[in-house]
Amino acid sequence: MNPSVPSFIRDAHASTVHLPSGAWATVLDCLCAHFATIDRVQWLDRIGRGRVLDGQGMPVTPHTSYREGLRIHYYREVVDELPIPFTETVLHVDEHLVVADKPHFLPVTPAGGFVEQTLLRRLIRRLDNPELVPLHRIDRLTAGLVLFSANRGSRAAYQALFRERRIDKRYEALATALPAFEFPLSRRSRIVAGEPFFRMQEIDGDPNSETRIELIERGEKGWRYALFPVTGKKHQLRVHMAALGTPIVGDALYPALAEKADDDYRHPLKLLAHSLAFVDPLSGALRRFESRLTL
Repeated sequence: MNPSVPSFIRDAHASTVHLPSGAWATVLDCLCAHFATIDRVQWLDRIGRGRVLDGQGMPVTPHTSYREGLRIHYYREVVDELPIPFTETVLHVDEHLVVADKPHFLPVTPAGGFVEQTLLRRLIRRLDNPELVPLHRIDRLTAGLVLFSANRGSRAAYQALFRERRIDKRYEALATALPAFEFPLSRRSRIVAGEPFFRMQEIDGDPNSETRIELIERGEKGWRYALFPVTGKKHQLRVHMAALGTPIVGDALYPALAEKADDDYRHPLKLLAHSLAFVDPLSGALRRFESRLTL
């Protein structure tokens, strides 16, 4: 796919910005001011490669006039992005769905310092399908199953499965023992954004999250649990397990924020998106996918 042609505008993976109010002469001047961490040389390089387009899909030039509210599309890029030394496994491909087994440490979509080293970008290149869009997310530090829509025509039907909670999700986790509890047990609480912004916290109030927890195995160094999220709040499983007094092994966010450090590939978060099951909205058939990874 050539990003310099008008079809770029239909690429769901391009970022979009509407130019703010200001007195700039050109779009280039505005972008340089709006994105302070990206210097003028980088913007000129992107523009020269046809990586910056207007709302009609036409390439922006260094001399394109600024206009307040003008819609601009561009690809995020990270200079000297380090490779993540783990490989995803594609478990299923058909006209409508792609199912991948994501390793620990690999983000699902571009964010922060990760763009090309993401599951989405890897699969687009591997399967030569720029139409891929993830139907849900799992944390970068969590391993396991991720479903992708491969066809925009059927995408809404599969997105509805998650929105309407018509998909059964099962996770596995390793954590310390909970001998005082009877299983299965349910954790219901109100989860909201905390401090710093990327951590979540439980507060008093009507519950907006629920997880069912079952015991799979009692080990000498810890127990293995099956976690069934009824709702899908950010970091829900990690927050609920920590609140019960048994944080997931390798969790650097809950219950306390560890000192920032580089990824330790030897000690991943022991959380796995193990299986997904649902009635296919197109065929009516029961479908089930299971990760090949283990904790």
